[in-house]
Amino acid sequence: MDRRHFLQSATAATAVAALPRAWAASPLKVAVMTTLSGPAGLFGPSSKACAELAAETINARGGILGRKLELLFGDAGLAPAEASQAALKLWKGSGAGAVIGMHDSAVRGALVGLFKGQVPYFYTPVYEGGECARGTYMNGETPQQQLQPVIPWIAAERKPSKWYLIGNDYIWGRNTNAAAKGYIAQTGASVVGDEYLPFTVDNFDASLARIRDSGADAVLVSLVGGASVGFNKAFASFGLADKALRLGTLIEENTLAGIGLANAKNLYSSAGYFANIETPTARDFAQAYARRFGPQAPALNGLAESTYEGFLMLEAIAKKAGSLDVAKLEAASEGAGYDGPRGAVTMKSRHVEQDVYVADVDAKGFRVVKTFPRVSSGQSCKV
Repeated sequence: MDRRHFLQSATAATAVAALPRAWAASPLKVAVMTTLSGPAGLFGPSSKACAELAAETINARGGILGRKLELLFGDAGLAPAEASQAALKLWKGSGAGAVIGMHDSAVRGALVGLFKGQVPYFYTPVYEGGECARGTYMNGETPQQQLQPVIPWIAAERKPSKWYLIGNDYIWGRNTNAAAKGYIAQTGASVVGDEYLPFTVDNFDASLARIRDSGADAVLVSLVGGASVGFNKAFASFGLADKALRLGTLIEENTLAGIGLANAKNLYSSAGYFANIETPTARDFAQAYARRFGPQAPALNGLAESTYEGFLMLEAIAKKAGSLDVAKLEAASEGAGYDGPRGAVTMKSRHVEQDVYVADVDAKGFRVVKTFPRVSSGQSCKV
């Protein structure tokens, strides 16, 4: 071989050898689709902050598969078709290699149809269950996790005999209430009312009159954001807080702040995370959040924190798979897990087994009064 051919061959070999190093050096762009507008827009600032903290934390330990994370934000508070266009631009236009989603189920359905399992998609908030799409991984609490252990516990603690169910008129509210009916029946109590309201409702007098007249001594609240705030404030002003307990499955710190502590007597919340969980990992996370964003930081809450959990699960599965290829992630997802602010989290059937906490409200806000460890999602997706 002459010198010219030798040099050409050597140069080519060097280039091939450098490819993995160059790939590792390139940033991993992650599209964060969260509610920057719309009815759930109040969760946008804290969700964005949790995404930024997650990326900084993971980057400080070397990134994912040696690649530093670069965040791309899209508004998932829009209508599903518009949110899909925003996601498409981040995915195909800007080169996002993974997607974290904290938004409603209608947008999730649209994004699942858009991605078709071609890019890993981590959906993080509380949701109704039933999503088994390839390449889609669920970190949020299901109704089975939030209610199956909790309703019997409330039955033992407070002994309600009549439940009234009220939610927003969409898949999460309806599926939550449907699951609750079975768990309530198992305690020997009855359901004396079941109704669904549009997101735009701002007057709850008729609903509150029906609750009062039903004789309910327990109310399951599956309302979202502003509707939950308005209902719970009106519930107290209607004089019902002394007569019936309330259990919410989407009442977190932001919503409680809107309701007001004075209106939260006999109010319980069931969730996978509260900002004052007394575990070392949760305290470290809350302290890191406070240091990073200061005293004016958006309030930590379960929905926003779920965004952080999505990044931890992306990191855990990618590390186990050694790749971001969806086929390899699918195989590695079963049994992948980590210790995060919520505690030990393990993925099974594209959903997570996690601790579930019940909190009531005292003069300082939420107070965790019961922990159910390692609660199954109740889902059976084939991986």
